[in-house]
Amino acid sequence: MKRFLLTTAVLLAASIAQADPASVTDTAKGPTLVDSAGMTLYTFAKDSEGMSACTGPCATNWPPLMATAEDQAMGDWSVITRDDGTKQWAYKGQPLYTWKNDTKPGDVTGDGVANGAWKVAQP
Repeated sequence: MKRFLLTTAVLLAASIAQADPASVTDTAKGPTLVDSAGMTLYTFAKDSEGMSACTGPCATNWPPLMATAEDQAMGDWSVITRDDGTKQWAYKGQPLYTWKNDTKPGDVTGDGVANGAWKVAQP
């Protein structure tokens, strides 16, 4: 019985510890993925599934939605490894980013930047 309770407690703690890395909110662009601070998340057309093409100065302007080494894929969410070895969240295989020029939750000023290469991430 003790073993069962301990196993159940460990499984429960693991499921509570890792929630989705983003949530959905309504913006001017419709339902949009946002980070824990409510900032809009974006996808980049030059990325390929599971791989970020946004490095160096690009990543300064478009900060990646970082994951930890302990974070695990779940459902539509995956963790990719960036060129520098750090981890980043991806939704349906597409790496996610915020935009340095969004100043408050719900801003979508990055949508359409670079001739439409940047788009709000939508569920």
